[in-house]
Amino acid sequence: MRRRLIQSTLAVVLVVIAVFGVSLVIVETRTISNSAQERVDSEALRLASIVDGRLMDDEKVTAEVLKEQLKGQVTEDRYALVSMPGKDPVEVGSRPTGDVIHATTRGEEGETVRVEEPRSAVTREVGRTLLIIGLVALLAIVAAVLLAVRQASRLASPLTDLASTAERLGSGDPRPRHKRYGVPELDRVADVLDSSAERIARMLTAERRLAADASHQLRTPLTALSMRLEEITLTDDPDTVKEEATIALTQVERLTDVVERLLTNARDPRTGSAVSFDLDEVIQQQVAEWRPAYRSEGRAIVSSGKRHLQAVGTPGAVAQVLAALIENSLMHGGGTVALRTRVTGNQAVIEVTDEGPGVPSDLGARIFERTISGRNSTGIGLAVARDLAEADGGRLEMLQAKPPVFGLFLSRTPLRKTPAGGDSGPTVR
Repeated sequence: MRRRLIQSTLAVVLVVIAVFGVSLVIVETRTISNSAQERVDSEALRLASIVDGRLMDDEKVTAEVLKEQLKGQVTEDRYALVSMPGKDPVEVGSRPTGDVIHATTRGEEGETVRVEEPRSAVTREVGRTLLIIGLVALLAIVAAVLLAVRQASRLASPLTDLASTAERLGSGDPRPRHKRYGVPELDRVADVLDSSAERIARMLTAERRLAADASHQLRTPLTALSMRLEEITLTDDPDTVKEEATIALTQVERLTDVVERLLTNARDPRTGSAVSFDLDEVIQQQVAEWRPAYRSEGRAIVSSGKRHLQAVGTPGAVAQVLAALIENSLMHGGGTVALRTRVTGNQAVIEVTDEGPGVPSDLGARIFERTISGRNSTGIGLAVARDLAEADGGRLEMLQAKPPVFGLFLSRTPLRKTPAGGDSGPTVR
């Protein structure tokens, strides 16, 4: 592209120089020729007037005397011939050979004055003019080449840079450059590429987050399902097989719910399908599911508090939040894990606590941030749990650091939907 820009600019300049240069040469040549002819004509008239004056003063003036008087009046490069009636002609200067410029004038006393000038003088003047025009054209060509090189660099370098940016986007590096070039069209392309980079970055972040969340959230149900299937393979009792298969099917349903929930949050974190449900069922399900894991660690998991509480939310999402808290206690806590339910105002609260050392002081409120973990874990569980709670209008908080107490707050009043599908406020229970 750089070469094409230089060639096209140079071609335009050469065409302009050819058109205007030829015209200028023709005009200057004619101007110089006309100017030389006018000088010769003027010289002939001047000499004729001098001869008229001498003849009027002295009619018997000789040709020799007149010649001596005219020598100082004719320049060296010109030739003058004065023809007078009844007298010898007077020649002043050397008669030029070849092509000449001449002028003939008749005086008042009947004399004829002819002035000649060699055309070579005109040719030399035309040559000097052509040389000047050629130098100006050469300077114009050099300036055009330099300008074309600069303009080509100004246009080609940004295009190369934009191509590199597009290639970098295609290779999976979505960082925007925020670089502009001072050319509106190129800056517009840069704006579009930066916007695309930001969109790609958001998409990649969402995909990576979904993959991380899915890996974390599916791990526990899959582990529990594997345990149930192992129980089935180790027993020959049909009743036990039936019971374990029923539990396994429940785990499969939970897996399906987890996947659907993750996909829903990936599309819109605030999209929920909150309903009124019994907290006891979800809590007992989690206690029964996690009891074997705690028993294998020599620990216990219990539930207490107010019974038969109705809460508003998505049962599957609430189960995932509790599972994240229980698993967190299993990995980082100690002693017995207790799930307590209570009521505060119009909210049902599920507290999850254990007898472990608690949350380190350097973590504090950052415990809900992604990648923040007190040990060598992913740091995703509590962040996902908080997102799930907020998606249904609830909230997850750390109520106490030592011993650790986490509280899941859920509304006890369902939201009344307006005809347009909006929330108009809580109903009176």
